[in-house]
Amino acid sequence: MTPIPSTKPNLTTNDSAVLQALFDAESSPSNAITINAALPAYPTHLNITPELLQTLQSREISIIRTLQSETTSLETIQQAIQDLDALIAEYPTYPSAYVNRAQTLRLLIDTTPSSSSSEQSKAEDEDDKLFAPENAEYASTLLADLGQAITLATPRSPADPVSTVQARLLADAHTHRGYLLLKAARLKKESHEEQEVGGGPDRLRGVEPGQLEDMASRDFFFGGRYGNKVAQQLAVQTNPFAKMCGAIVKEALRKEVAGDDGVRI
Repeated sequence: MTPIPSTKPNLTTNDSAVLQALFDAESSPSNAITINAALPAYPTHLNITPELLQTLQSREISIIRTLQSETTSLETIQQAIQDLDALIAEYPTYPSAYVNRAQTLRLLIDTTPSSSSSEQSKAEDEDDKLFAPENAEYASTLLADLGQAITLATPRSPADPVSTVQARLLADAHTHRGYLLLKAARLKKESHEEQEVGGGPDRLRGVEPGQLEDMASRDFFFGGRYGNKVAQQLAVQTNPFAKMCGAIVKEALRKEVAGDDGVRI
């Protein structure tokens, strides 16, 4: 067996920095956002004063507490959604209510019995139910809620600092939506028939799996940018540019390590 040469690739400092930034989401300069704990919870243009925020949070906590039992009934979940509907109708610029309604809608979908009683359906991933045709309306509202929360909480300029509350909400909402988009992409890939994903906004229908993955990657990027550690890793794994460059770099390094002897690793 021909021994593998011990020669190591000679990367410049700049090359190493570029590779580190590309493949390590946590080291990327784009993660350098400013979180200022002294800022109001939400941007001033949303007109949510500290006094109003306290009232809204109190109502919100009261609604969420009804869902924290291990035996939460379908009726209780539906009532919580109605209460969140009322809160949003009264205060449409309150981002947190949209995120919590999205979470409650997922709970509703998970709790509602499937229309099919087959063993195959029972064995399916619970998240698959989100994209079942019978849940299309719920899924549409859920994803629209995440989008609205992101729109409301996102700073007007990328250079603007964000509050702790704002950063946490954006991290969670982007990561949640990214996960669902990635799930939709995988369901389309796994489908043996060219069927559309049943749930979600109309804009997802007809979108190719690769495009859905790109959308998910973007959400994971922003989720990681605002502090979600899982999103930081998923952003790298789903980034098509990183994957493409990874294959190119890997091949280049293999050739450089092999040297003139043509030894492959």
